[in-house]
Formats: sequence, structure tokens, C-alpha cells
Amino acid sequence: MMNEERKAALEAVIYAADEPATIEQLAKALGEEKLAVQASLDELVASYAGEERGIEIRAVAGGYKVYTKPQQHDVVRRFIKSLRPPLRLSMPALETLAVIAYKQPVTSPEISEIRGVNTSGVISTLLDKHLITTAGRKEVMGRPILYKTSKEFLMRFGLSDLEELPSLKEFEALAREALGSDMGEVASDEWRVASGGTAEPGPSAASGNATHAEMEAREELLEETAANNEGMPEGENDKAQKATAAGE
Repeated sequence: MMNEERKAALEAVIYAADEPATIEQLAKALGEEKLAVQASLDELVASYAGEERGIEIRAVAGGYKVYTKPQQHDVVRRFIKSLRPPLRLSMPALETLAVIAYKQPVTSPEISEIRGVNTSGVISTLLDKHLITTAGRKEVMGRPILYKTSKEFLMRFGLSDLEELPSLKEFEALAREALGSDMGEVASDEWRVASGGTAEPGPSAASGNATHAEMEAREELLEETAANNEGMPEGENDKAQKATAAGE
């Protein structure tokens, strides 16, 4: 296979792949030696690096995947948002969705422990709106159902995969934009707790039947959840708000 043919074949395979394609997978698909495939792939990656290109082939998670370039994320996000009407969610639903996104797969009791309230009704709402889905059962006593985010979640938030999840604080801005959530004063205070911020004790905390100490405990749990999430970017300033990968 000539080099240009090899690059064209690599481009097609990487574009079509749902997950990052490894060198081994690409070499097997093309029936070529890994060294030849790597050389052609390096040229292909370089050809997408120019500013005139809107997408790029990026090395991620041990393989290669097509992504939109960061400078195009805003316009892509606006386009995706225009395809779907706003999906309004309550503050409890947004908090629960955040826990699932950063902890997944996670059970209902685990979510309730983090949020400090029963979340079975909220989980049902998120399932109905196709933002989460089941992920089997946890191998513990009672075998509770595990939940994870869905492809609809990725589309709503303009993410190509979970590795592009932003920091919890940035998640608030995405939630407002992607879901059209109408957050009032109470909701905003509670969200700052969920997103790793701080909330002063007052009417908003009392109305949620939670003391300031309880809210701080929830904050610590959520921060620990975010830190333990393998796909979450490090640091609050890591602007990982990515748009949907081409073709997804």
C-alpha cells in the first residue's frame, strides 16, 4: 500500500471508530507493519495541525481519535444546541446528574449518600430524559443497579467522550447552556456546594432541610468524587469544555 493510500485508510478508520484506535488495531485493519502505519499516521496528524483545519487527530487513551479543535468549540456547541430544544431540569436533577457524571458507574444509595437526600425520583426523571442509563449491577449485597451517563448526555453537553468532562465548576456553565436550566437563588447556592464551591448558611440552606455543616460534608464528598474520577481534567482552570467529535 502506498503512503497516500495508507493515510487515507487510516483517516477513514479513525473517523469511523467509536473509541480511540490503537496502532495495533490500525495495523491489523490495514494489514500493514506497525512501523509503516506509525510513520503514515504521524504525517496524517501533522497535516491536520494547520490553523486552516477545523478538526484534528489526537493521541488519547493509548490510541487516536478525531476531535474538533478547541478554537471551534463555541460554534460547534451553538450548532448542536440549535438542533435540540432546551431540556429544563430541576436543581436536584442537575446535582444528581453531576454526581453520576463524575462518579459513574454509581448506585442509587451511593448517590443518596453524597447528596444527603433520597434520589430515586430524580434518577427516574433522568432516565426518562435519556440523560443516564443503567450499567449493570454492583456485585455487593442486594446487587443494586449501577447508573452512568448516556450518549444523549454527551450530545447535550457537547462532549465527545467522558475524558472531556470539565471541572465541576465549569460543569455549572455547561449545564446552564446545554440544558437551559432556570436556576433561582436557592438553586445557585446549592449548586455551588455541588460544584466544589462554598455556600453561606441562610434561607437557601434551610429550605433544603440541610445545615451548613451537612452542606460542607456534601461538598467534601463531591470534591473527593471529582478527584477520584479517572477521566476528569486536573485543576479548575483546565478548560476542557470540548465540542462533539466529528462524525458523532
